[in-house]
Amino acid sequence: MANPRAIVLRAAGTNCDKESEYALALAGFQAERVHVFRVMEDPALLDKYQLLMVPGGFSYGDDVAAGKILANQIIHRLSGPLNEFVAGGKLILGVCNGFQVLLKSGLLPWGRADAGTANRDATLAWNDCGTFVDRWVRLRADSDKCVFLEKGESLELPIAHGEGKFVPRDDAVLERIRGAGQVVVRYHGDNPNGSVDDVAGICDPTGRVFGLMPHPERFVDVTQHPTWTRGGVDRPHGLLLFKRAFEYFN
Repeated sequence: MANPRAIVLRAAGTNCDKESEYALALAGFQAERVHVFRVMEDPALLDKYQLLMVPGGFSYGDDVAAGKILANQIIHRLSGPLNEFVAGGKLILGVCNGFQVLLKSGLLPWGRADAGTANRDATLAWNDCGTFVDRWVRLRADSDKCVFLEKGESLELPIAHGEGKFVPRDDAVLERIRGAGQVVVRYHGDNPNGSVDDVAGICDPTGRVFGLMPHPERFVDVTQHPTWTRGGVDRPHGLLLFKRAFEYFN
């Protein structure tokens, strides 16, 4: 597929949709931003796309909990179409608030939007410091399952979140996720929010639904790195994720 299409799902409060659209286009996708209301009115719109991205921001102001209202819209209005989207071999990426949405809709960790499983086996809680954290972090890719990253890849990406602490329901859930190779990226050297097992991002069992707290769309050019003028970076690490997704279809 020479030019796969990507939809960036936005809602009130989303603020990373334009950067996400640009990053996807830079990787080769035909990308466009679409409001969730348009998709709820006509779920068949999803048939046109091969990748769906839920970007970062503060959807609906995070008034109930981070990502919760958008997740409820997905559960009650779009669960069937999105479950078909996943079953059709397509990709879903959720970044920061988008990761929160995927967990609270049930699309992570098990790959199925469902009110019965949403927010049951894992969630993203308040950072241990109790405040919003905005800085760069180092990451290590630890899974060979995920479409978006190769195992062993080292990355630097920015974070910007208040509720980014990954918390599984219990040790059994964590062991299940680990054993299935679903822990895709871990914080390396410094855990900024207290995430259990240093988890920064996970995928579903297929490796095609991926959520992470750091922002890859904010590092698609070397000049976006704080040390680029001092030769501190050789490539835009965030662009790797989008290029790997594009290569999946080609």
